[in-house]
Amino acid sequence: MGGTSSGGAGTGGSAGGATRWVATWGSGQQLTEPANNPPVGLTNYTLRQFAYVSIGGSRLRVRFSNLFGNGPVTLNSVHVARPTSASGIDTSTDRALTFSGSASVTIATGQAIWSDALDFALTAQSRLAVTVYFGSAPSNVTGHPGSRTTSYLQSGNVVSAATISGSSTDHWYFLTAIDVMAAPPAAAVVTLGDSITDGRGSTTNGDNRWPDALSRRLRANGPTAPVAVVNQGIGGNAVVSGGLGPTAVARFQRDVIEVSGVKWVIVLEGVNDIGGSQVADPLIQAYRGFIQSAHAANLLIYGVPILPFGGSTYDNGTPHESVRQTVNTWIRTGGEFDAVIDLDAAVRDPGTPTRLLLTYDSGDGLHLNPTGYQRMADSIPLTLFAP
Repeated sequence: MGGTSSGGAGTGGSAGGATRWVATWGSGQQLTEPANNPPVGLTNYTLRQFAYVSIGGSRLRVRFSNLFGNGPVTLNSVHVARPTSASGIDTSTDRALTFSGSASVTIATGQAIWSDALDFALTAQSRLAVTVYFGSAPSNVTGHPGSRTTSYLQSGNVVSAATISGSSTDHWYFLTAIDVMAAPPAAAVVTLGDSITDGRGSTTNGDNRWPDALSRRLRANGPTAPVAVVNQGIGGNAVVSGGLGPTAVARFQRDVIEVSGVKWVIVLEGVNDIGGSQVADPLIQAYRGFIQSAHAANLLIYGVPILPFGGSTYDNGTPHESVRQTVNTWIRTGGEFDAVIDLDAAVRDPGTPTRLLLTYDSGDGLHLNPTGYQRMADSIPLTLFAP
């Protein structure tokens, strides 16, 4: 069987509407590039992946996507569990997911599917292990190359094994969202972006991207503790044209509007367009489209000025910097975003504002290190996410 389902801002919930589905984790999907495909074919292999969730709950569901496949994918068995270390799980917590009551599911090309709801104690700011034993899998793999998280593969059916011994890869495949059933005021903020939001320069398995750090701040702050953060950054992504994966314009509906329980969106994207010699006006028009779509869905949308890239491969002097300044002036003064989160001001070098402060630079002049990502998260006013 196959099918589609989009969580949406107001779907899920129990009788009486006291609770609803709220996304606690997500990843933007694309056709995985050949260099980032699984090190072995997934057919008849078990794949164990890990997701760092934001809010917790006692009931969850998991979404898998074959959006970019060139054939159906069969999930023979899917389990969730609490991780221990490396590929390990606590087997006492191992639970099987079902799909319309069945242990297995076949997802057609271009489709996605949610699991049935499962009673499972999911702790906030923790990892969840999601283990899939595949039947047949297409050669075109839907995935998220920039996981900054290690996944493990082993031949045969070992979905409930305490550890997996085989090969490993720092990518996610087919896994696209995890929701929890939650009561108001629980809601989600989506961070839409490129590799800076995806966390290039962060620590593999360190969960120290800026959306991760923002999630921890929200959780530690009483009024915003029920706010989930869903990272929809894609490395190399562009807003208007070019780049890797579907453009932000093409994916805005799926990756923002259709996220379960979404209430806010933060937009930090455009540097790859500028690096590809895109001029300012198409970017500004795209942002306006995002604002219109967000407001039509009753979401609050916050704009972030594009961060400095002096000294990077995108630094060609005046032309690219001029576009950045034009775009950033519009973001700051246009008055169309519901608020502006000025992370450019937070991480730039005061003496050379076209460059990142060296303390925050990962070394390439474009991406930040964990200290820089923490600085970004620390600079976001939590009052913007008041229930």
